[in-house]
Amino acid sequence: MDDPLSVGFLGYRFMGKAHANALARLPMFFPDAPSVERDVLVGTDEDALAEAKERLGFARTATDWRDVVDDVDVFYNLGPNFLHVEPSVAALEAGTHVLCEKPLAPTTEGAERMVQAARDSDATAGCAFNYRFVPALQYAKNLVEAGELGEIHQFRGWYLQDWLVDPDAPWSWRNDAELAGSGALGDLGAHTVDLANFLVGERTGPIERVSGHLRTFVDERPDPETGEPKPVTVDDAYSAQAEFASGAMGTFEASRFATGHRNDHHVAVHGSKGSLRFSLERLNELEVLREGDRGYETVLVTDADDPYVDHWWPPGHVVGWEHTFVHENAEFLRSVASGTQYEPDFEDAMAVQRVLDAIAESDETGAWVSVDG
Repeated sequence: MDDPLSVGFLGYRFMGKAHANALARLPMFFPDAPSVERDVLVGTDEDALAEAKERLGFARTATDWRDVVDDVDVFYNLGPNFLHVEPSVAALEAGTHVLCEKPLAPTTEGAERMVQAARDSDATAGCAFNYRFVPALQYAKNLVEAGELGEIHQFRGWYLQDWLVDPDAPWSWRNDAELAGSGALGDLGAHTVDLANFLVGERTGPIERVSGHLRTFVDERPDPETGEPKPVTVDDAYSAQAEFASGAMGTFEASRFATGHRNDHHVAVHGSKGSLRFSLERLNELEVLREGDRGYETVLVTDADDPYVDHWWPPGHVVGWEHTFVHENAEFLRSVASGTQYEPDFEDAMAVQRVLDAIAESDETGAWVSVDG
């Protein structure tokens, strides 16, 4: 029996909990996945770190990522966007496998450094676009690839949240361009652009040009410690039009000001023979229209022969948001153990970054912008 892979996490809050929960579930539901030991948890707040270590099941803690990237087998970079570049590059240079949260980096320059480090390393480098691993979206991809929808004409996607509607909601790093890179564009739009590439990219080719519009609705927010106003330097919402290499059209939108929408990620694909649509708030369902149908059929994607579902429950017993991380981790760790290609990798994440950058540039220039690369 192979030794377990030792794992280090940078970050222990939202994404730290999501990935630690996934690792805990793997032996129960994906016994064929490589075994892991949750070795070291990295953070700066020692009291919070000690509590998180016990709760998330790690053996030890560290307050500097430099001390751990070369003594674990796999490094999970789950920190804020501004911490994605240096730790990930250092880990890859040490030959340590890396799974980094999205978006890849706050800037194109940082993302390019990460991509080059991945190219130069024998280690596996993956980016955590967990929505690729929703069973209904895997089912959707299979339909598109099988030609069920015919020639792809349009992709539409929006990601709507409302957690910043209150102008007195406190400032956080997500409101700062230097720390986050962008606002709704990178935080939410990255997911939508990646799903466009994942679902239809094989049939449409890459996104070649975009026209974008960004907007900040609240220019400053109270500092959570002092109450003093701090400037908001990222977008609160964006919209964009896109053209794929095939001539297919794309429309993208995201907002953290969409009152009444908690976590509404919706994608739709329209083709010459049919269409499909999906909402994250109805995660187990896919609406499908095939050639000759009078209307959409709602498919409950919970059967044993649906993607990943044979690992879980009987038909109709739905899976949840947290299960996407279990699927993602199973695939990533299998790639690490076998030395096979993992997708989405840093190259896939860079493709997303280029689209996001072009959207931001279009907002500044007021013109269509070609996507580099």
